[in-house]
Amino acid sequence: MFNRFKNLLAKRKVGVGIELASERINIAQLSKQRQGFKLTALSSFPVPEGIFQDGQIVDSPALAELITSALAESKITAQRVATAVPGRESLVRLIPLPAELDDRELREMVLNHEAGLYLPYPREEADVDYQKLGYFVDEDGIEKVQVLLVATRKEITDTYMDTFAQAGLEVDVLEINSFSLIRTIREQLRQFAPQEAAVLVDIEFDNTEIAIIVDGVPQFSRTVPIGTYQLQAALLRATKLPATRDTRMLQTISIPSTQGDDVEDSITSTNPGIASLLRVLGELTDELRRSLDFYLNQNSNLEITQILLAGPGGGINNLEEFFRQKLNLPTVQIDPVSALSLEVNEDQFTKAQRPGLGIVLGLGLREAWSDV
Repeated sequence: MFNRFKNLLAKRKVGVGIELASERINIAQLSKQRQGFKLTALSSFPVPEGIFQDGQIVDSPALAELITSALAESKITAQRVATAVPGRESLVRLIPLPAELDDRELREMVLNHEAGLYLPYPREEADVDYQKLGYFVDEDGIEKVQVLLVATRKEITDTYMDTFAQAGLEVDVLEINSFSLIRTIREQLRQFAPQEAAVLVDIEFDNTEIAIIVDGVPQFSRTVPIGTYQLQAALLRATKLPATRDTRMLQTISIPSTQGDDVEDSITSTNPGIASLLRVLGELTDELRRSLDFYLNQNSNLEITQILLAGPGGGINNLEEFFRQKLNLPTVQIDPVSALSLEVNEDQFTKAQRPGLGIVLGLGLREAWSDV
């Protein structure tokens, strides 16, 4: 079987990560230094309408041309790269299996039996990979091994592989977006105890990916169809301005405090654009609350400790305070640049843009160092 989630543990000293999103291509090149990493290139390029549809690549040749020109403009010469597919195109599950299985038996059971039980489509239509995480004793006193199962439709992975092949590149690593993000902020996640869960809220262009992380491993994931495009569209619609794919306008606004009915009534009457934006944020908050309640109902021994905001929408000014007020949970905006002690030109990537760099930097890390 050709495993497209290949080279799970194989990396090099210099790595190039390319993040493909509906509205942009992000490229990062990192090199391993004696103490940490050095960022040698970091660029972002807009993606025109029509290349992606509902988050899926529909024009591979045009996207391949964009990748080629983006690498050339970034002055990067690469043959192998790391990339990632969106969480909404993937299935991630934690599976407990008998501890006495040897490696061959475990592989056989995961790939040819367990995968078929969890996939919402036929097994032959999926690319599947797994990783053994560790051993534990279940409620009945039986030793088990915890396995992380990852799967994506072959048609999705085929499209990604073909797009990069058209750009003259080999995909050395193909993983899930949330895995890249977790790698980038792994030191931040280590502050949490084994019974404490962090919630990664990755606000992308046309969706938000929610992942509940325990001990550095995603335990639950869900995609909500609300992203920066929907947030900005609500604001523009209320102010009778035309919609645009360029959502940088969101980085110029600040989410007002919404504590108290009088405050919300005042916002509604004086600033209809912000009021409309807050309503969509309220819908996103409700979906996040439902996700947390669903997970906690099945895992009563865990505590949600913190919300981590990521993605292009994660850096909206004062958004962390909005979620803190609505959900009564500590909330922070991630800063991948500081987390990895990297140097970035502030004129190129502002503080508000930094939460959107977590995926591409995580991909660069995956390629750059064998221990990441």
